[in-house]
Amino acid sequence: MSTLTIALIGAGGKMGFRAGDNLVETDHRVLWVESSETGQQALAAVGRTVAPGTEAVADADVVILAVPDRALGPVSRELVPHCTSGAIVLTLDPAAAYAGLLAERDDVVYASAHPCHPSVFLQRSTPEEWADTFGGIAAPQDAIASVESDRQQDRDNVEAVVRAIYAPVIDVHWVTLKQLAQLEPTLVETVACMIGGLLNEALQETVKLGVPEAAARSILLGHTQVALANGLRGDNPFSDACLIAMDYGRESIIKDDWKKIFRDDELDGVLARMLHLDAIER
Repeated sequence: MSTLTIALIGAGGKMGFRAGDNLVETDHRVLWVESSETGQQALAAVGRTVAPGTEAVADADVVILAVPDRALGPVSRELVPHCTSGAIVLTLDPAAAYAGLLAERDDVVYASAHPCHPSVFLQRSTPEEWADTFGGIAAPQDAIASVESDRQQDRDNVEAVVRAIYAPVIDVHWVTLKQLAQLEPTLVETVACMIGGLLNEALQETVKLGVPEAAARSILLGHTQVALANGLRGDNPFSDACLIAMDYGRESIIKDDWKKIFRDDELDGVLARMLHLDAIER
């Protein structure tokens, strides 16, 4: 795999630092771009010299836009016109790209990628792997990527960058941009993260009843693993009594029409809310 010149936009932010800490472990040449004074100071503290954005993207094979979703539109309008022809513009979340907020150029390749984060079923062997629940440090994870190009070299370059910024990576799964948006936010934020928040609310309600928090937390964490293992992998069947309780929970908590969240119009609606838009216009 060839060595790439990578312009990391937003290098002093949270996403930028995660990606940058991994990129410095590779042979790729990295150009650090950061507009905020706080971010520039943080980069200087670790010996990373900030480059002007327009100059960096003009010299880059790959431009990583590691900035918040709401900033992707204006940042791309500022920088994409200065990209070299054939450069890859990579976003780390599909929302803004799917919503059509990025500045367009016919001679620039657009890509998007997102980490899967280490699986709850990952076989971990070191304290560092156990501590890395987010990924990108020690625990292996998969990543999802899309690229709007038929050229194998473009796909190879995107995969090289994705494997670098999310390292250690097991597999890179290729999907369309729309499919990536259906995964993130619909599957993992609208559903999975919401359920995680709901579990915490249920824990707090149980503690309000007078149950010791340590006891409630212990049984919840253990049963959450069992629920995921049984529900997603079929490791052990739920008991008949548990199935009855599950039916009661579904009737009491879940709306009958909940699967509407997988419709295109609902995806547009949630993305508009996330991006603080009145609506997604196509």
